Amino acid sequence: MSAHKICTVDDLIPDSGVCALVRVNGLEEQVALFYLPHTEQKVFAINNWDPLGRANVLSRGIVGNIGDELVVASPLYKQHFSLLTGKCLEEDAAVKTYPATLEGDDIMLMA
Repeated sequence: MSAHKICTVDDLIPDSGVCALVRVNGLEEQVALFYLPHTEQKVFAINNWDPLGRANVLSRGIVGNIGDELVVASPLYKQHFSLLTGKCLEEDAAVKTYPATLEGDDIMLMA
């Protein structure tokens, strides 16, 4: 695994998500990037595919928290996916997570 620059912080919207097309193991995948500047980690990355709604939409979801868990609510059926683990809180489902960091103004993704 190696770090790749995906975009800059200016390409992101605070407390919201955007979608990036990245190459992972030779294949292109849609990754939902979330910029939460008030958190310690700041940047979170999960697969954009909602396994329950069966569409690439998670980057359009609403970011929030349930208890201490940072989540995104799918815009389709409103299930919540953890931004840290990818697990769905309501169903037996999960999405892939990617290690992401903010280095200066660059968003770096391990893929």
